[in-house]
Amino acid sequence: MAAAFYTMRGPMKRLLAALPAALVTLLVLAPTALAHDGGEGWWGETNDKVVTNAGFILIVFFPLFVLFASLLQGALDRRKARRKKIQKSLAREQEHWRGGW
Repeated sequence: MAAAFYTMRGPMKRLLAALPAALVTLLVLAPTALAHDGGEGWWGETNDKVVTNAGFILIVFFPLFVLFASLLQGALDRRKARRKKIQKSLAREQEHWRGGW
């Protein structure tokens, strides 16, 4: 990485040098930005029931997400296979008619 740094041009070198400073600044200022309202979040005051229900929602969400993503992937793969099969048959048909004299 160090050798690559010396071969970079001006703007890229400055950007690479400024990124760690920006990251440290964000990490230092984040706790003060989130410390308003006594630590109360967007939902308001929470208790055990709210946290438990949020956990159940996550437990249900992720398996459903995996299921629907898998179904979508399968449908896209079938579509791709159909398109490849049609393209292959068309190429074979064109080759047949391209014979010449």
